[in-house]
Amino acid sequence: MNYFEEFTKHLLEDEKPSIYFNNLVENNGYPDIYPYNMVLKLKDVEQNPKHHPEGNVWIHTMMVIDEAAKRRDRSKEPKGFMWAAFLHDIGKLTTTKLRRGYLTAYDHDKVGARMTEEFLTHLKLHEDKGFYDYVVNLVRLHMQILFVVKNNEFADLNRVVKSGYIEDIGLLGICDRLGRGPKTEEEVRKEERNIEIFLERCQNYIDKRKRMAETYNLTEK
Repeated sequence: MNYFEEFTKHLLEDEKPSIYFNNLVENNGYPDIYPYNMVLKLKDVEQNPKHHPEGNVWIHTMMVIDEAAKRRDRSKEPKGFMWAAFLHDIGKLTTTKLRRGYLTAYDHDKVGARMTEEFLTHLKLHEDKGFYDYVVNLVRLHMQILFVVKNNEFADLNRVVKSGYIEDIGLLGICDRLGRGPKTEEEVRKEERNIEIFLERCQNYIDKRKRMAETYNLTEK
């Protein structure tokens, strides 16, 4: 069986792809082979209940792909978008640590991007450069919404803008935030507003760079 094609079919066509994946796991049908088992192992990775009351990383991933399925038609690249949702927290497999009594996964976005490269390259999907770059970039940048909104030191608007996927990063971001425990309407509105703030700051950055370039060109004349 071509697992990539089978997974892609359900990620692109199912209203709730999680049903398919959870059924595979429950019936021992999920491929326990590399690289697919990198995602399967997320079942054993617990998360800080304060931020993830839903449970382990696999549960979170399933909730995120269901949220992504609601929005995939709004993305530039639906196939890449759904695979980015499926792989977005793969980095937590190796970065999750207990620090001072709290579970953390620092740099899981950066590590996850490298693991995504490894995952896709093993399947020879790096040959599809557009798909490959899209998925790796979304995994690498999915935490930027939080960093940018909070004016965090890890915010990297330059990298976000250069990726060319600003809107889809925001789209994956809302899926990530809503793919957790239940939220009130007020909490959902807050998450949606954070995405708006992220997009606004990206646009402001673009406008600022454009003004700087225009000023530079004028002074050169």
